Amino acid sequence: MTKPAPLSADEARRTALRAQGFLGAPDRRGGVRGTLRRLGAVQLDTISVLARSHELIPYARLGAVGRTAVETAYWTENHAFEYWSHAACILPVEEWPHFAFRRRARRARGHRWHVLQDAERSIAAVLDRLKTDGPLTSTELGGAKNGGPWWDWSETKIAVEWLLDTGDVVCTQRRGWKRVYDLAERAVPDALFHDDIDDAECLRRLVAQAGTALGVATRADLADYHRVKGEQVDAVIDDTGLVPVEVEGWGKPAWADPAALAALSRGGRHRTTLLSPFDSLIWDRPRTERIFGFTHRLEAYVPKPRRIHGYFAMPLLTGGRLVGRADPAREGSTLIARQVTLDSARAVEPMAEALREAAEWVGCDSVRVERLDDPALAAALRAAVA
Repeated sequence: MTKPAPLSADEARRTALRAQGFLGAPDRRGGVRGTLRRLGAVQLDTISVLARSHELIPYARLGAVGRTAVETAYWTENHAFEYWSHAACILPVEEWPHFAFRRRARRARGHRWHVLQDAERSIAAVLDRLKTDGPLTSTELGGAKNGGPWWDWSETKIAVEWLLDTGDVVCTQRRGWKRVYDLAERAVPDALFHDDIDDAECLRRLVAQAGTALGVATRADLADYHRVKGEQVDAVIDDTGLVPVEVEGWGKPAWADPAALAALSRGGRHRTTLLSPFDSLIWDRPRTERIFGFTHRLEAYVPKPRRIHGYFAMPLLTGGRLVGRADPAREGSTLIARQVTLDSARAVEPMAEALREAAEWVGCDSVRVERLDDPALAAALRAAVA
């Protein structure tokens, strides 16, 4: 058996950064679509502070891509679809066949957590409307709720989400944050519209893709990327093309993309940017701590008095390190950093750069720093963003 290649902790960190598009020249020719293909999944989330998370992903890698251009790149020309991956994610349409294993599993389960009262009638009604009228939101289909809490779904909403789970219907875009549903047979290109690939091949492809997107990863990292099981990773890892490595300080088996290892000797520019908490570079919190020595938690759902870093604190990436965070808000044409944390004085100028760039991207012409507990760092940052 070949001994795993040794990787230093620094080499692993740089490998992960390059694989995720944060080290080296950004792929401007590929643009937003190239970023999506590279990552394999872009997580969606309802929170919109600076911008929605799926907009922040290409921005962090490519710079000030127009926000309308981001949406157009995702949702036109049958380029992408929304489905369950790491969470609700935008996925390249080329991956449609490889999620057949999940569609089959959902179908075999026979129901969602919501139960249809008249499944046959409700499902037929949704399919008939989509066939006749084209892509529709759940509201346009007849209403998403029964008038109660958000989880009190209507029969129509339950039916269309079941059809989404099982692959008869596909989400082709978000409109006003509502899913737009269409018949999969109409929305998915003919060459990709099939469930012919068996579960093992689906999993092999997704684990391999996760390895490429992560650069270097443990079994748990690979499983978390598309939310598959550890034993499913074990069953296919030998056929993925990923190679075993031994990473300094990780203390557990790991695998790397051979192309990523070959690129280790290459240098390149590091991005300085604020990251969405749902960015695939950091969405796996244990991995983030292992690679960057940086502990981060989303506090949007933490009661305000118990928050440490703020509602939507965005980590600051600069020089390939995570060195602080800022909790942004907007007030007219001013971008507000409601709360900022910096590791040291060296992080002042990168944070100022990231805040100024973010402000310009969202159409703000000034930045205001509200809270930074260290008085000297606060004064320096306020001067730097002025």
